[in-house]
Amino acid sequence: MPRTHRYFVYVLTNKNDKVMYVGMTNDLERRVYEHKAKLLKGFTKKYNVSKLVYYEETGDVSTAIAREKEIKKWRREKKNRLVETLNPEWKDLSEGWFEISPCGRDDR
Repeated sequence: MPRTHRYFVYVLTNKNDKVMYVGMTNDLERRVYEHKAKLLKGFTKKYNVSKLVYYEETGDVSTAIAREKEIKKWRREKKNRLVETLNPEWKDLSEGWFEISPCGRDDR
């Protein structure tokens, strides 16, 4: 039986929804955890971007990569409209997935 592959294009923001980050992964829960626990160096750690506000799934890695690149090129207004199609209140869609302590440890 062939293995089913899952790829996610996702949008993160900071707590006041001012900064956006678009990414792609094959494990959304793990990747969001890495952002929340600040395990990944770079943009999201620097700007405290870890609130999951949008994601979409596909079974094709090429489609996911192309979609990530497409969304990254969009102006902020268009990204906002995309988020609002799934999440009009800009809630953290990963709320309740895991608990992160102030020092970045997983307290499950």
